[in-house]
Amino acid sequence: MKMKGLGKMDDGGDCGGANLGGVTAVVEIDEDLYSTTLQLRGMYGEVDQSTVAIKEQFGKYQDVLEPGCHCVPWFLGSQLVGHLSLRVQQLDVRCETKTKDNVFVNVVASIQYRAIADKANEAFYKLSNTKGQIQAYVFDVIRASVPKLNLDDVFEQKNEIAKAVEEELEKAMSAYGYEIVQTLIVDIVPDEHVKRAMNEINAAARMRVAANEKAEAEKILQIKRAEGEAESKYLSGLGIARQRQAIVDGLRDSVLGFSVNVPGTTAKDVMDMVLVTQYFDTMKEIGASSKTSAVFIPHGPGAVKDVAQQIRDGLLQASVQH
Repeated sequence: MKMKGLGKMDDGGDCGGANLGGVTAVVEIDEDLYSTTLQLRGMYGEVDQSTVAIKEQFGKYQDVLEPGCHCVPWFLGSQLVGHLSLRVQQLDVRCETKTKDNVFVNVVASIQYRAIADKANEAFYKLSNTKGQIQAYVFDVIRASVPKLNLDDVFEQKNEIAKAVEEELEKAMSAYGYEIVQTLIVDIVPDEHVKRAMNEINAAARMRVAANEKAEAEKILQIKRAEGEAESKYLSGLGIARQRQAIVDGLRDSVLGFSVNVPGTTAKDVMDMVLVTQYFDTMKEIGASSKTSAVFIPHGPGAVKDVAQQIRDGLLQASVQH
């Protein structure tokens, strides 16, 4: 920087410079000094973290520069021709292919890769389209593996397919300075009609299982109901048998007691009296019930005798038959 055009300033005048206590100073930037500053700044280059820079001299590869500030003397033919990221990158590849049972599917593979720092020059110079190269290898492996499998096996063996893709990529891309971090088969999408058919098959199978389970439950319910009815009838039979036994025991005791207390009476007389008593009790119950239908039975002293005789004859016939 240099001072130029010094002089006095008249009242109300202006010399086109800065007013320094009545002295005008015209400041001009030295073009040579400015040019030199730019040239010095051009000798230095910055490299960001997780990135390397490729340095060439007179168009020939010279070095790989680590993150930081580096001197790149342009006047010696040195220059930075590019940068290469060392971060993990991801590439999703969608590949359409056909299974062994002639079903078209779209297989989506996710490839995670990164450049190797020690082979940065190979990664920079050997490949012009890294993603296109990786995609080509993924297509090759998937279209060679999936046609050997049925659709169900493709879903079951997707990890094996991913491993085969990763092994092939690792073997191929390591020569170009790239590392395959991980390979995943993230989606298998069959044709829409096939997907609908698979869902219907699955639904039908589940409905069949549900129907079998429901039938088995109804079978168990019927068995339990029959067992309950059998147990109920068994207990009811025991109750009736005990009731009849109690009636017989009561009648026997009544006959024996009446015979002892009333001399000259026979067991037949006592039974006739008991039958008459029960006959009138039955008539009383029939007449007292409001829901009983009309019942026509003979009534009178002779009728009572006939009823007793009929009951006695029935008992005798039953004993003869047995």
